[in-house]
Amino acid sequence: MNYPTTRREFLWRTGGGCGGLALTYLLARETHAAEKPLPNPLAARKPHFPAKAKSVIFMFMVGGPSPIDLFDPKPEVAKHHGKPLPASFGMPVSQFTKGDTPLLASTRKFKKAGQSGLDISDLMPHLAECVDDICYLRSCWCTSTIHAPAMYHLHSGRTNMGYPSLGSWVTYGLGSESDNLPAYCVLLQPEGTPEGGAPCWSAGFLPAVYQGTLLRKGPNPILNLRPPEGGGGQRQRRTLDLLRQMNAGDLRPGDTDLEARIASYELAFRMQQHAPEAVDLSKETVATKRLYGIDQARSADFGTRLLLARRLVERGVRFVQVYSGGGPLFMQWDAHDDLNPNHEKMCGHVDQPIAGLLKDLKSRGLLDSTLVVWASEFGRLPTSQGGKGRDHNPYGFTMWLAGGGVKGGQAVGETDEFGLRAVKNKISVNDFHATLLHLLGLDHEKLTYPHDGRDERLTDVAGRVVEQVLA
Repeated sequence: MNYPTTRREFLWRTGGGCGGLALTYLLARETHAAEKPLPNPLAARKPHFPAKAKSVIFMFMVGGPSPIDLFDPKPEVAKHHGKPLPASFGMPVSQFTKGDTPLLASTRKFKKAGQSGLDISDLMPHLAECVDDICYLRSCWCTSTIHAPAMYHLHSGRTNMGYPSLGSWVTYGLGSESDNLPAYCVLLQPEGTPEGGAPCWSAGFLPAVYQGTLLRKGPNPILNLRPPEGGGGQRQRRTLDLLRQMNAGDLRPGDTDLEARIASYELAFRMQQHAPEAVDLSKETVATKRLYGIDQARSADFGTRLLLARRLVERGVRFVQVYSGGGPLFMQWDAHDDLNPNHEKMCGHVDQPIAGLLKDLKSRGLLDSTLVVWASEFGRLPTSQGGKGRDHNPYGFTMWLAGGGVKGGQAVGETDEFGLRAVKNKISVNDFHATLLHLLGLDHEKLTYPHDGRDERLTDVAGRVVEQVLA
C-alpha cells in the first residue's frame, strides 16, 4: 500500500470530495495571500495643493487660559473694575455665573514686544521674545461653556464624542513621512488626562490606524517597545510574516480593523529598531535642554515633552499633540478661584519651553515646515467669580499659530472693549480647522470620508480659511 506522504495528500485521499474542497480552499487562500499586497494606510500622500507646513505640533492648554491676562489687554475693564457689565452687553451666562458679577481688572503688566509690537503680559516673558513669529487669533469663539463638550469641539469639530480628531483627519489626508514611528503621537500631562479624555485623540469613524498613539513619561515613553528575551530579530520577523500571510488570506475589502491590526504589527516591529533612538533625549546637548527649561523644576516636564515633540517631527511624525494640564483641578488652567496664582504656575510650566521650541525649530530650519498651534477649549470672562477668579468664556478668546506658512507678528480679529465677545473677523471652530488644514495643503471641503450615507468632513458643512493668517 502506498501511504500518503503529505497532509494535503492525506486529506485528498481520505476526505473524498470534502478533502478536495478543503485543499482547494487552502491552495486558493495561499495564492490569494501571495498575490495580494497589503495596503499601507499610513503611506505618505500628496496634499491637495502645495503647502509649506508638513507637520503639526498642537499644544492644548486644558481648562481655558484668560486672554485678557495674557494676549489681549482691555483697559476698559480696568476703568470699570468692580462695576457691572453695561446692560447693552446682556447677561453672559457661563457654567457657574449668571452674568451679573462685577468686572474684574487684570493685574498683569503688558508690553509691546518685538518689531511687530504685539501685546503680551508679564506672565510670558520668554514667549515675548518670539512674538514676531506668532499670529494671534483674537476673535475665536465656540458653542459650549462646559469643558468636555468644548474640548470635543476644538479637537473634532463637534461637541459630541465619536467623531475623528483633527490629528486623525490630518494623518488620514496626508499619511506619514515616517515608516518607523506612529503618524500621530499624544503627550499627556503626567498628572492625568484632560477632562474630555481619549475621544480628544480618537479616530472616530475613520479607520482605527489613524487614532493617536499615547507616549508616556519616563525613559520608556512607548510601552512594550523592547521584545522579550529570546525574541525579536529574525525569529520575530518570521512570526510576523506568517501572521501577515494568514491575515491577507482573510482580508476583505473595507475591513479597516484588520488592516489597522496588520499595520500596527508591522509598525511595532519597525519601532523596536528605530523608536528608542527617537525618544532618547540623552543625545541632546546641555544647551538645548536648557533652552527648553529642562534644567528647572517647574518647566522640566513640559520642556521635555516639547523637546520630544521636536525630535518626532524631525523624524517624520505628522502630528504631535501636547497637553498642558490634566487630571486634578490644581494642574489645569481652570482659574475659577484665584486667577493670578493659577496662571503664574501654569505659565511657569510652559512659557520657556514654548519659546525654546520656537527658537529651536527656527534654528534648525524646521519652523517653516512645522505648524505650531497654541489652543484651548475656551477663554475666561472679564467679570469675576468669587472676587478673584473668572468663569468660562466661549464668546470670544485668543489662540495663536506660528511657523508652517503663517504670517507672524500680527493679530487677526478683535473682541469688544471688555474682551467678552468676538466682534471683528470672527473665527469659529470650523474656520480654525479649515485654516489649519489649508496650511497643510488640504482643502477642508475635499477631505471627506463616507460614513452612514454621507460624506463626513472635519468642518461639517461650514468653515472658511482665514486668509489673513497666510504668509
